[in-house]
Amino acid sequence: MSLPALATDAMLPALPAIGDDLGVPRQNDVQFVVTALFLGLGLGQMVFGPLSDRFGRRTAIHAGLVLFMTGCLMTVFAPTFEVMIASRVLQGIGVAGPRIVIIALVRDQYEGRQMARLMSFAITVFILVPAVAPALGQGLMWLGGWRAIFATFFAVAAVAFAWFALRQPETLPAARRRPFAPRAIGAAVLEIVRIRTALGYTIATGCVLASFVAYLSSAQQIFQDAYGTGALFPLYFGVLALSIGCASLMNGRVVLKHGMRRVAMTATVSITLASVVAWPLALAFDGLPPLWLFMAYLLVVFSSVGFLFGNLNALAMEPLGHIAGVGASVVASLPTFIALPLGALVGQNFDGTMYAQIAAYGVFGAGAFAAMRWAEGGARRSRDHGAVSEQDETGPD
Repeated sequence: MSLPALATDAMLPALPAIGDDLGVPRQNDVQFVVTALFLGLGLGQMVFGPLSDRFGRRTAIHAGLVLFMTGCLMTVFAPTFEVMIASRVLQGIGVAGPRIVIIALVRDQYEGRQMARLMSFAITVFILVPAVAPALGQGLMWLGGWRAIFATFFAVAAVAFAWFALRQPETLPAARRRPFAPRAIGAAVLEIVRIRTALGYTIATGCVLASFVAYLSSAQQIFQDAYGTGALFPLYFGVLALSIGCASLMNGRVVLKHGMRRVAMTATVSITLASVVAWPLALAFDGLPPLWLFMAYLLVVFSSVGFLFGNLNALAMEPLGHIAGVGASVVASLPTFIALPLGALVGQNFDGTMYAQIAAYGVFGAGAFAAMRWAEGGARRSRDHGAVSEQDETGPD
């Protein structure tokens, strides 16, 4: 599950070198090396869930790792920026296999708060990788150039392939597998879209992910270009990644006491309010507040994000146990397709100030809160309907 984070973050320090070597004329266009991976991730997540429903979780994950390794080899030998982008899309499609099927694998065995707790631990590993990935990428670039980073991705994926083959049992027995047919997949997607709670929490995830894509697209420019951190960029990036990981780890305990919905609502309110406060502070410093102040703001935002991803995924998947594979695909891919254009738009508007970033976090946080409120309206009606049905069956006390 950590491979998408590794493939995204380890190459961030190499973006200027990639742009120079492959002749990218506009600095902001190098951000497409990041967003291309997300495009492939969104496409792959639509396919690997249904594939895992038909052929089993292990087979789907192995197929994804093979595609990812193929994309890594293409990148190592990429002669042009266009080939680089194509190879990154292929990497994203491939890495979607382990990324999405892991969710279905967990849902095969757990549900409710226990699922949220386990997903929080898994996402903690997923988030902790960025704490060291940029430093790893920077070290590899110093030793062998930026292409050495992608050769290392290939090696890590090969180890993951072998380890998973030896250690992970199949969780979807043959009797529960579904046919891989477009009609069956379309029917399942339509069912998910009609479930208001699943759709609402999926949209909320997209809003949160959009702010994350905006940050990842611009992180190297923010820290190295705007703030001039130079070789210390991995340190600042890692501190923020650790804030997400620590919050996600804490969520495993907090969610058992307060519940997924309350924790998620509180986190989105925190992101929105922090952005409302940060905006006038940015104005006071002509769009570039001191680094310590901007870091303090980002720590609040990303700590709140750490309380969101595990809960929002679990809430969206809660009514989808009978179609967990396709459900995991839609719950993962739809947020990616929501986040990709929004996050890329923010990144492409980077102008050396923090105006766009702060405004995006505030707007996306408010959007996530609104989507959750809308989803909860459907959940309340379902609970009320269930209570009436139960009274009809059992009679008044």
